[in-house]
Amino acid sequence: MPQGDKTLLINELEKINAAMLQAENDFTTLLQRVDSAQKTSAINLLDYLVLRNRDIRELQDTLHANGLSSLASSESHIRSQLLAILGYLHAPVEDDEAPCTYATGKQLIKEKTIALFGNRLHEGIPHIMVTFDRSFGDHYATVKNLLQSGMTVARINCAHDDESVWMRMIRNIRKAEEKTGLSCKIYMDLAGPKIRTDLAGKKKLKISTGSSISLCEAKNSDLPSHSIGITLAGIIPQLQPGERVLFDDGVIEALVSEVQDNKANLLITRISSKKPQIKSAKGINFPDSNLTITSLTEFDRTCLPFIKKYADLIGYSYLRNAQDVIELQEAIQDHPDLSVILKIETPDAVKHLPEILFQGMQQPHFGVMIARGDLAVEIGFERMSEIQEEILWICEAGHVPVIYATQILESLNKAGLATRSEVIDAAHAAMAECVMINKGDHTIEVIETLRDILLRSGGHHVKKRYTFRPLQIASRFVGG
Repeated sequence: MPQGDKTLLINELEKINAAMLQAENDFTTLLQRVDSAQKTSAINLLDYLVLRNRDIRELQDTLHANGLSSLASSESHIRSQLLAILGYLHAPVEDDEAPCTYATGKQLIKEKTIALFGNRLHEGIPHIMVTFDRSFGDHYATVKNLLQSGMTVARINCAHDDESVWMRMIRNIRKAEEKTGLSCKIYMDLAGPKIRTDLAGKKKLKISTGSSISLCEAKNSDLPSHSIGITLAGIIPQLQPGERVLFDDGVIEALVSEVQDNKANLLITRISSKKPQIKSAKGINFPDSNLTITSLTEFDRTCLPFIKKYADLIGYSYLRNAQDVIELQEAIQDHPDLSVILKIETPDAVKHLPEILFQGMQQPHFGVMIARGDLAVEIGFERMSEIQEEILWICEAGHVPVIYATQILESLNKAGLATRSEVIDAAHAAMAECVMINKGDHTIEVIETLRDILLRSGGHHVKKRYTFRPLQIASRFVGG
């Protein structure tokens, strides 16, 4: 290796190492708050955020050109990898406390995954979570078939049905476990503050591009014509002119033109559907608005006693920051065995991901779900691939198990035939510890197809070489 390259590499790597050690000192209070089982993971996460706060692409090229690790695929043991490179360059660094090694990082992810989801049926593929349909509570044979086909986690969405239906689902799961000898974790999703349309008894409202409608908080009986009610109070006064409003997973786009008390006038700017209409009970998203919303709703709190009694995992919907995590942690502190799954589905949650993870680390076990449905609508579909990879990298640095969710092989599940893009998308799920599939008429076939795809792709994704530009997520946290 040319002496100039060697000197440059040593200097740059030593700067990064010094910055990591300085961050560990600067964030001592934060690291002291995490659970003892999370300490190693918290330090490694912090070290990784320090690295991703800088542009090291030229450094990576030089490392790669000289046959050394470019620090890619080292999320789980980042400082250990950096010190190993310095060792190969004969520039060892004294270290009072050994950093997280490759073996340690791998073991921690494995242990935390088992703690959340149990043992994998096949070491080469992630766990498979299946969203339960109401009918599953009345069809034991279906639940048994799902379990035998590879389901290891059953998802019950508390936004639908009621405790009597949930109880029938759970009884069938436990009965199937007993009969088959297979295990299945029960995951219950809090509904959260999902914002939907309310058309006051009407099924739909016809619209056209360039037309105006009103968004109201009036009661059903008081809803004016050409107006849409909103199911969550307090939103409209927080809107500002020029902000976008998206209906039905982004199919329809509007702009706020004026806000008056509890009414917002909207201009329809795009309709990406053959039917120019807004239906009742469809989702509404406000991607440009800075909303103050309580993530843990009163309805969620009424569900907590049932969830505490019967669930293994609880999904936290539409959280935005670390304070939201604290609120749920306090609400379930009397049930320490109930593990939290933090659902990343808002731009704020992406922005505050490091703080959210460090707060999650105050418990011995927790996980993250990349809830790609609402997240894609909020941040834009063109950014979804980039953002989901960033979340995967950062969670791996914290040894946090990840659930890859929403519309996995959706066409196959609904119509019996997958698209090529869906198969490629499903292959990316091999980078997560668990994959969630929605309910549909072809769920068994989806599980079998997914297992085949994951078995083929699971051994390849770690071989990808990434180049590191600064991540805004990291810069916000450690860059001041």
